[in-house]
This record gives sequence, structure tokens and C-alpha cells, in this order.
Amino acid sequence: MKHVIAVWQDHGFSLDPRPYLEELPRIRQHVPSGARDFACHPGHYDIPGATRCVKDLELSGIHLATDKSGSLVLEFAPNRWKHEEGLHIIYSGVRHFAVDHHRSIDWLLVDTVLLDEILPDGDGGCTHEIALTDASITVRCADLEARWCLTSGR
Repeated sequence: MKHVIAVWQDHGFSLDPRPYLEELPRIRQHVPSGARDFACHPGHYDIPGATRCVKDLELSGIHLATDKSGSLVLEFAPNRWKHEEGLHIIYSGVRHFAVDHHRSIDWLLVDTVLLDEILPDGDGGCTHEIALTDASITVRCADLEARWCLTSGR
């Protein structure tokens, strides 16, 4: 990630969205509307807060279109100690999708979100990078829609 800090240090993660939050007012006009609404939501980086903060969501599904529509859906389950809702991110016009596994923290059962960052892409779309506890996800797309939703069993 370019601005957000989400790295393993010593015996824990060092997380700091402030450099990105300082940059966001300058770049927000260059980010597509759905991505902008998601990134600029006041609770997005409210780490101790439960409402609409991405920190600690658990990656629960990746759904790629089998046709050439360029759609992708990432599903995140709520952390039972923090969230009331899960999150589905629906990407349109996907031009690049990658999951890079770090495999350095083998004692965690699921990958959880540390933080994310959305930046404008040169062709009018955006790049969304999500740092997970043991992997990272990168999506280049035309836009995205974030849907918070109650999940079964909650």
C-alpha cells in the first residue's frame, strides 16, 4: 500500500491509516463514486469502533465471474467480537485481481482485514488493496459497491 501502514512488527501489527486519511481529500475527486463513498465513510477507519470499520472482518468468499463481465465479489464475515454485519464488495470492470499469500503467520485460522486503501487508477477507475493478516488482495477496477449486510447465524 502506498499510504496506509499495515505491517508486522516484532510481536504484532503496526496499523496507521492517518497518512492515507491525510491524502484522501486530495484524491477523492479522482476515485469513482462507489469507491469514494466506501473510502470516505466516517467509520471506515474507526479501528476501535464497530460500525462500518473494515478492521477485523474475516475473508469468507471470493466469487469471480466465469464470463467476461469483469465482475468480482469479495465477502467478509463479521468478527463476532466487533461487527454486527458482514461486508460484500462488488467490483465492476475488473482489469486485475490478485491474492498474494505471505504464509508467515500460520497460527491464524482465517485471514482477517488489517486495513485497506483505495487509490485512483490512471484510466478513470481505482485500485483497491486490502491487507490481510497473512495475505493481500489487489483489485484494479472501474468501480466498486460496498454492501454491509446481516449474515446468517447472527
